[in-house]
Amino acid sequence: MDGWDMRDKIDRIDAKILTELQKDASQSQRDLADKVGLSQNACWRRIKQLQESGILQGQAARIDREAIGRGLVVFAMIRTRNHSADWLKRFRAHVTSIPDITDFYRIGGDYDYMLKIVTTDMKSYDEVYQRLIEKLELENVTSYFAMEAILENRPLEI
Repeated sequence: MDGWDMRDKIDRIDAKILTELQKDASQSQRDLADKVGLSQNACWRRIKQLQESGILQGQAARIDREAIGRGLVVFAMIRTRNHSADWLKRFRAHVTSIPDITDFYRIGGDYDYMLKIVTTDMKSYDEVYQRLIEKLELENVTSYFAMEAILENRPLEI
């Protein structure tokens, strides 16, 4: 089922639930039910339906990167000449084995892939870079270093 069909199935109450959970997924079910105008049981059933449909996918805590010493954010743009299914399988496995790579996209345009790397400093970034290029041939890796996160982890509008 594509996103448009799924979106048609989200009513006003589901949208409120999703919006509130994006703000604070740790709030009590009672508080959430009060905010969206439902009983606790009705709210719980809605949450379960959203989970079973795949719209609501788990809960996660946002962590202040700076507070844990991971203040360097790098966006690495990768171009490759190899686009075979076997190469892609090996590349995906290799990239996902590197813990400092937090986001990984196949993209269109001048580059083939974009990685978001969150690490401690330039030395640790270089270690990630060396590990990234050690196993597979890449045509080009261009890195962009974030100076400031102006908007990050913005909740989705429902």
